[in-house]
Amino acid sequence: MSSPNSRLRNVLGHLNPLSWGDGGIKHGPNVHQLTPTVFLERAATIEPDAEAIYHITANGKTLRRSYMEFADRARGLAYYLRHRGYKRVGLLAPNTPAFLESTYGIAAAGGVTVPVNIRLKPEDVSYIFEYAEVDSIIVDAEYVGLLDSFRKDHPAVAIIVDLDTDATEGALSGPFDDAVLEGLNYDRSTGSKGWADLQSQTVANEHDMIAIPFTSGTTSRPKGVVFTHRGAYLATLANVVESGLNLPDARCKYLWTLPMFHAMGWTFPWAVCAVRGTHVCLRKIDYPLIWKLLKEEGITHFNAAPTVNTILCSSKEAEVLPRAVRVTVAASPPTAHLFEQMTSLNLHPVHVYGLTETYGPITRGYVLPEWDALPSHEKFAKMARQGHGFLTSLPVRVVKPDLPEGVLVDVVKDGKEIGEIVFFGNICAEGYYKDHEATRKLFAGGALHSGDLAVWHPDGSLQIQDRAKDIIISGGENISSVALESMLVEHPDVLEAGVVAVPDSHWGERPKAYITVKETSKDLNPLDVIVWAKHQSSISKFMVPREVEIVSDLPKTSTGKIKKTVLRQWAKTGVVVSEQ
Repeated sequence: MSSPNSRLRNVLGHLNPLSWGDGGIKHGPNVHQLTPTVFLERAATIEPDAEAIYHITANGKTLRRSYMEFADRARGLAYYLRHRGYKRVGLLAPNTPAFLESTYGIAAAGGVTVPVNIRLKPEDVSYIFEYAEVDSIIVDAEYVGLLDSFRKDHPAVAIIVDLDTDATEGALSGPFDDAVLEGLNYDRSTGSKGWADLQSQTVANEHDMIAIPFTSGTTSRPKGVVFTHRGAYLATLANVVESGLNLPDARCKYLWTLPMFHAMGWTFPWAVCAVRGTHVCLRKIDYPLIWKLLKEEGITHFNAAPTVNTILCSSKEAEVLPRAVRVTVAASPPTAHLFEQMTSLNLHPVHVYGLTETYGPITRGYVLPEWDALPSHEKFAKMARQGHGFLTSLPVRVVKPDLPEGVLVDVVKDGKEIGEIVFFGNICAEGYYKDHEATRKLFAGGALHSGDLAVWHPDGSLQIQDRAKDIIISGGENISSVALESMLVEHPDVLEAGVVAVPDSHWGERPKAYITVKETSKDLNPLDVIVWAKHQSSISKFMVPREVEIVSDLPKTSTGKIKKTVLRQWAKTGVVVSEQ
């Protein structure tokens, strides 16, 4: 006998043309299940000949693909995967056309993408692919070696190698292109149904997984974050608006400096296609090449961490661009000094903040017209705040950090009281894959906990002070390593700064700074920086580090965040170890 809910649903179905599917999912002419995969088919339908991809391949050739070519290749991959029965597909590649095509092809086949950081150690790569239960892996030829141990233990998992060349058929093309062609031929042999027989325009359930990107795992095993079709779609729309991709007078040309594997490229593989823009792909960060592309290819947008922008601005190739470029800045707190440098070069910052657990960006620092009347340093300091919640998110809150788990009490909006940033709404991920306890902690009290500490200003904007574990408590005073780093990079010779706590017999702990210097400042004495900080900076005297050490490079994650765990190890052992 059917349940009361089922019988009621049947009655309502006769009274309302809107029907209900399994699990209470609505279907009807006024409802469709959301998926970002729709944006590629849509772009190819509207402007099939528009340039979708520009790329310098691994064999040094310039590759340009139209939206029709891009869509056809993604469609071919989708049919290949579906015909072969591959559902959970690993993706190990730099920023290449194959990565973009896979983003669409895997989802259109009803599969789930598992992107992996190409900078991880082989054992970490193996752990992620094992934990995510992949049945196939698409891998760039340069990174096949990372799979050696995995392949020995999992011989049944299919490995599809992309050679990243300009050839699509023949000896230079490789297994990935063969898979695309096999899929296209399969579609033709079964009636040429095209996109209509794939999960492109809609899906059965928008709450199904579309991807499982993993956190960095700097202090523990990486966690798989569950992205859904619905969440990815809504985060994509927000990024279109917040990063200003839909230009009124030109086609967006987006430069891929952000790794696509990081939180699915913050949803920009979908967002750029949503506005029918051009993906300008980069296999690796190459600052002279970036400046060349900015000057010659008419780049309009890119996303990059503060460290990338810092080095970009100090490059010898840097010069004022004739046309404004919008730069979405995230990954770690930027400084007012950096934003001033960028703006002087016509690189206009769009400051956002988020986590893998929020599909990437979820807040934006909105620049207000009245700020133009402020002194420049004050204006750029306001721009360096993390701002307010995104268009498709609910407002962000800052809550007291010292209450029992699950208890949420807001801090005072005075720009002074420090609390934890928490998120709500559509672009919070579903949780952690196969980890109920970590998911429970993540959403304790009904909010997604960031672990980041911030103040809440009277205007409702938030400003990060530090990760909870990075706050330095010296003599009972809280010292923000972020604030101290922001001060140190204002020194005319300092390029980057990373600050951590070291033990102190009198104060408990105190800050130590590691800095890199500009090419023209190789003879800088660290004592000069300390003297400058004491007498010429705006920082409180108790925050000034007693130790400043100059290093050749600061250790960073794939997204440009400074690895504080490595700095703490350097400080503990007194030995600086290069990661190169």
